[in-house]
Amino acid sequence: MEVKMGETEAMEEQSIEELFDQLEDTIHKMEEEEVSLEDSFKLYHRGMDLLKSLNGRIDAVENQMLILDEEGETHEF
Repeated sequence: MEVKMGETEAMEEQSIEELFDQLEDTIHKMEEEEVSLEDSFKLYHRGMDLLKSLNGRIDAVENQMLILDEEGETHEF
């Protein structure tokens, strides 16, 4: 398990769905019986980085969402 430089920048360019897929893949790798302790720590940190990136992306989407009221006017979420 090797963590590549620039991985954080690559996360910023991916869609939310792609990041969720990577997080799910990371979780599955952590659940494997033959994963070493060192690799477990690397996978844990990768998962935390993915969660931070996802949290920021979801917050940004929520801030862009608008609510339509009864009069047809929009308001921030």
